[in-house]
Amino acid sequence: MEFLVQLTDWTGKISGWLWDLPAAIILVGTGLFLTYYLGFIQIRGFKHAIGLISGRYDKPEDKGEVSHFQALSTALSATIGTGNISGVATAIVMGGPGAIVWMWLTAFIGMATKFASCTLAVKFRQIDNKGQIAGGPMYTLLHGLNMPKLGAAFAFFAVIASFGIGNMVQANSVVDGLQYLSSDLTKMPITTRAMLGCLLASLVGLVIVGGVKRIAKIASIIVPFMAAGYCLAAMAIIIMNYSLIPEAFSTIISMAFNPQSVGGGAAGFTVMQAMRYGVARGVFSNEAGLGSAAMAHAAAKTNEPVREGLVAMLGPFIDTIVVCTMTALVIIITGSWGANTHGFNGAALSAFAFESGLTSIAPEWGKYGAWVVGIGLIFFAYSTMIAWSYYGDRCALFLFGDKAVLPYRILFILLIIVGATIPLELAWNLADITNIFMAVPNLISLVLLSVLVKKLSADYFAKPHN
Repeated sequence: MEFLVQLTDWTGKISGWLWDLPAAIILVGTGLFLTYYLGFIQIRGFKHAIGLISGRYDKPEDKGEVSHFQALSTALSATIGTGNISGVATAIVMGGPGAIVWMWLTAFIGMATKFASCTLAVKFRQIDNKGQIAGGPMYTLLHGLNMPKLGAAFAFFAVIASFGIGNMVQANSVVDGLQYLSSDLTKMPITTRAMLGCLLASLVGLVIVGGVKRIAKIASIIVPFMAAGYCLAAMAIIIMNYSLIPEAFSTIISMAFNPQSVGGGAAGFTVMQAMRYGVARGVFSNEAGLGSAAMAHAAAKTNEPVREGLVAMLGPFIDTIVVCTMTALVIIITGSWGANTHGFNGAALSAFAFESGLTSIAPEWGKYGAWVVGIGLIFFAYSTMIAWSYYGDRCALFLFGDKAVLPYRILFILLIIVGATIPLELAWNLADITNIFMAVPNLISLVLLSVLVKKLSADYFAKPHN
């Protein structure tokens, strides 16, 4: 146990340094550059992107394995996850409500980053003689820039990241949420945590053996269902407390730029804290800049790289600007943050906020609030894990060939059990560290190939079908 405490402290210091200025500079800086250079593609391409996921432009004869909607669902299943529940709560506790502004900024400029990344993923994807597709930043670096070593570096860090952001954090947050639902909030035995981890591992294993087609099929069912259920509960709380919405937004915006302390003995929040946790949790939530979603979108049935890039850029909007904002408003409107967290963090704080919010609507509804979060966590984490298992096995394939895919999947499943038993803070620290190392090679490829992305975009929008 002492070792875990020391490891948590050590990884926390590394994570803190990486996410103070380095992450903000390279992630936000690259996103701002692409937003300007691509002519605010998030705005001018938004309407057409909606049309694309409706299926209007689908062509069955195009190369690929999954539809635009299924590709987006697979990518969203990796992003609409515990980051929307646990990540938002952690950002508010550690960085104050002002962290949400930085999450919004990360999402908006991240739409341009994801557009560029996924456009290039389709442009430089590989299709074998069986019609199976492999694509993503590692192939963009290999074929687009002739940088195999940098491509291998991305793949290596992505494999490691899949065990953090896509695995252990997810399992840990599920247990955290379920622990809140139990009668004993502080002493869930490690054996129980391990059993829950085994159950999750079994359910994940049943899906990932079927590859991207099965993953996409399950994701296209789970994602709309889980997002609708969670958002309906959040909207009920927000609408019933509509008079508090202006004050909530005022608190978010003012605390993003004005360092201050919160009354009642809570720690003081600073602009740097808000920026650090907002950017870190924003990236964790929507994965913009990491390059992970490009691996899912590379499998889409399309011969137009820009078309899939437009579909992909909807991910950060749906995930962070819509879903994460709902979670944040529930936490702030119900007064569940700051001095009133009662020691809760992560998923437990979100569960407490939903319970408080529904109780204010009708006392008998309160007991369902925590269940909304607990059940939502199970579905969110499950879908995230199956999507990330695909990302990881594509990277293992790139590094070591077909022979590495099965061993990777087995290790991925086993680490779900480990993630369910380790401390929450340690899981988050590991995820943050691997995320930033994974992002660097991808961002390099986006900057160096931005001229190509701009040309592809201009050619696409010049066609009459738009």
